[in-house]
Amino acid sequence: MADFIRFFIPFYFIIFFLVSFVGISYRVAKQIGKNPNVLPKDDSAYGLVGFYFKLVLFALFIYVILLLFFPKDIFPAFKINVLEYNLIQYTGLVLMMMALIWVVIAQLQMKNSWRIGIDSTTKTDLVTHGLFRFSRNPIFLGMTISLIGFWLVFPTVIALAFFLIGSILIQIQIRLEEEYLLKEHGQIYLTYKMRVKRMLSLY
Repeated sequence: MADFIRFFIPFYFIIFFLVSFVGISYRVAKQIGKNPNVLPKDDSAYGLVGFYFKLVLFALFIYVILLLFFPKDIFPAFKINVLEYNLIQYTGLVLMMMALIWVVIAQLQMKNSWRIGIDSTTKTDLVTHGLFRFSRNPIFLGMTISLIGFWLVFPTVIALAFFLIGSILIQIQIRLEEEYLLKEHGQIYLTYKMRVKRMLSLY
């Protein structure tokens, strides 16, 4: 199991990044004629959130690459032994795979409205169909589940830290986007907000 995890985790996050960020960004960029990555690079509070997002992604990438090349050093470091059971790890694997599929489906359902960040220069359509009938933020939900799965597959304090920090940044970003969507779509978004929960609505 250890050898499988050593290879699975790095390749999972590489595929996740290439498909859900690079691939989808390229697809949308061709259709709208501009880069959908609109995270600000200024000194504002929102810019700081974007900077920390990038920092966490970079740290996560370095961590999983170290796991691949230096497993004897990384595997035992800060391990939470009480969670190291095959059933828990298999559960984590299933969550990670489901999360990737969920995120890609949600991104495809957004079509040209998909952005990395808040696009204040272009009014995009409010997407409420597909997975957005069950979650106002299915992409962020998928990312959160992916980090939970990562922690279950590789139960270390560092993996837990990635989940906690990532969740905090995601929740801040969600609220920033909610303010923007309410301003842009008004009553339509308010009605949608009352009908569908922030992360998951079960009917």
